[in-house]
Formats: sequence, C-alpha cells, structure tokens
Amino acid sequence: MSCGGCSGAVTRILSKTDGVSSFDVSLETQTVTVKTSTLSQEAVFEAIKKAGKPTEIIA
Repeated sequence: MSCGGCSGAVTRILSKTDGVSSFDVSLETQTVTVKTSTLSQEAVFEAIKKAGKPTEIIA
C-alpha cells in the first residue's frame, strides 16, 4: 500500500468482513494487522486480495 486510496480500499474490505474483530492499516510501514477469533489466515488474505493488494506474512 502506497497511498490513501490503497489503505482506504483495504479498510473498506476489512470493515465489511464478518469475523474481523479489529484491524490497523499503516501506510508508514505498509502493513495491516488483523485480529479475529473466527477467520483463518487464508480467509483474511482472501478478503484483502479482493482489494487488489498482495499479501504476505511478516514474522
């Protein structure tokens, strides 16, 4: 994510995704942190991919 439009797209998708408890989108670090107790990692990635954004795990 490199612009407000990108982070806005991810925010809109995650805010509409059932099972997402909370999330933080950071343009500065180009990361998204998602909290959920019901969704798998893959389900969260698939939701974010709907916004056209690539996903990866950062350890």
